[in-house]
Amino acid sequence: MRMAEASRRSSTPPVDRAAPAPLRPVDEPPCIEAMSAEMWEMMLSVRQTYLDALPIAAAILAEDEAGRLLVGACNERYTALDGWRPSRQPVSVIDSPGMARPIRDFFDGTEQETRFDWRDGDQVSGRHFQVSISRLQRLPNIPARCLLTLVDRTTEIENARSLRAELLHDSLTGLPNRSAFAEAVDDVVAAPRGVGHAVLLVDLSRFSRINESLGGVAGDEVIITVARRLISTLRAGDMLARVGGDEFGILLRLANGPDDAPSAARRIQSVLSTPFRLARFEVGLECAIGCAMIGDERTSGEELVRNAQFALKRAKTSGRVEVHHSGEAACARYKLDLETELRRAIDQGDLRLAFQPIMDLGANRVAGFEALARWTHPVRGVIDPGEFIPVAEEAGLIVPLGRWAVDTALATLARWDAAAGRPIPISMSVNVSAIQLARDDVPGVIAAALATHGIDGGRLTVELTESAIVQDPERTTRALQALKSLNVRVAMDDFGTGYSSLSYLRKLPIDNLKIDRSFVSGMLADRDKVAIVRAVLSLADALGKTTTAEGVESIELSQTLAALGCSHGQGYFYGMPLTPEAAHEFWQTRIG
Repeated sequence: MRMAEASRRSSTPPVDRAAPAPLRPVDEPPCIEAMSAEMWEMMLSVRQTYLDALPIAAAILAEDEAGRLLVGACNERYTALDGWRPSRQPVSVIDSPGMARPIRDFFDGTEQETRFDWRDGDQVSGRHFQVSISRLQRLPNIPARCLLTLVDRTTEIENARSLRAELLHDSLTGLPNRSAFAEAVDDVVAAPRGVGHAVLLVDLSRFSRINESLGGVAGDEVIITVARRLISTLRAGDMLARVGGDEFGILLRLANGPDDAPSAARRIQSVLSTPFRLARFEVGLECAIGCAMIGDERTSGEELVRNAQFALKRAKTSGRVEVHHSGEAACARYKLDLETELRRAIDQGDLRLAFQPIMDLGANRVAGFEALARWTHPVRGVIDPGEFIPVAEEAGLIVPLGRWAVDTALATLARWDAAAGRPIPISMSVNVSAIQLARDDVPGVIAAALATHGIDGGRLTVELTESAIVQDPERTTRALQALKSLNVRVAMDDFGTGYSSLSYLRKLPIDNLKIDRSFVSGMLADRDKVAIVRAVLSLADALGKTTTAEGVESIELSQTLAALGCSHGQGYFYGMPLTPEAAHEFWQTRIG
């Protein structure tokens, strides 16, 4: 029964609403009179069975005598597809826009197979197919035929589209996320120059305090409210995205020129200045804003966002809206290169210590040396400590660098002792960074180095800046007490330039105050500097602490400091930083 029905379907081609025509004259072989009716029906039935066995819509296409493309045979899936099409598109599948031309080009060409994607319908209710066309074997006196198959990919494409939408949007605010923002910036940068654009990054100040105090739910509520307020500041053509936990990005269309960027920043600051009401609390938020303009020079979207991040970093410190300036990216890349090379230099032992004399002004003799890190790069030459020490602190290299400095300084002192055959009466001063003090077991490192080199703790002075003390007073107190148990002396470096507090001087076991060179240099011609130095010396004397003046560059300055009661001096007048051998010789020539 099924074969008979299939035969009837094959022998009666489907009605083509655009160009109805029977296919029998095209598909009928010239020897049809010699073929029995039973054989003909069986051949058509086998062909139909093959088509029906395919799990996708399929049809055999051929040309009639007039050159029109017709459906010779098809399976039920193809018939259903042709019948599904809306009434406003009365043409058949093979005559539809996007389908007719590729099929005609295939028939006119020589390719054996071709594939293309086809969307049937509009953007909302359309369906997506992957279309394949393959030539069938050419029979004598038979027009060209091909097999047309359509794989429905609608579900796959819609799922991919939905997944992409989820991947490109922030789940909390519904705004585009960092990836979508980066793509939008890339598109603007790659587009022909027209209306200018700028990237603004907005970072919420004190947001972490809200999370810590009121919890994550309250924090989410603030983020949603901030997003709504920021949207209210935008104009047509602007784009807002959430690019981080408490950071938003705005792609700003500069319709009126570069002045639109500061105007937008002022609008943002204005809407965020109104306090947020959370339960019974009113919470105020401030923001830092960094801006980068799309200039005439060609740059990538990623680089433009990075430029805005440089400006944002400065804005967090300055409290103002900051605009990126050319050269900041090059400076950042230089620091990154420097970090890589510094890491290699530490690993390979390419750094060295120089030793600057510290003079006892009362006895006019060498009291000790300060160990100072020095780096001579094979290509860049001498790199100033003021340049590579901040890089080391920022990159976390200050810990291995500090450990190396302590060990090398004490090893040098041990060699001098060995050369003299006894412990020589000088001390060694080593700087310890605030970051090293916070991250490393400084007392343990120093105890191990003292034991390794056989040096008494009383001959070592650890110099700390005021920022190291203020940063974590409790940890600093414990560290200093541990150092005092080793008999190590402690000096406060650059005294008077940071967060000076008398309470720290009273509570902490500090032995020496080092007066910063900014007060010492040129003090003979400046009454205010003389007054400051005199006050520091009086304070140290009252608290029972010694003092060291930095930046002594003349005999008059040295004599004045000694007359004022300063106990030690350090500077180019006494000696520049020296190699270990030169420092030892310097001490030997001034014995007694």
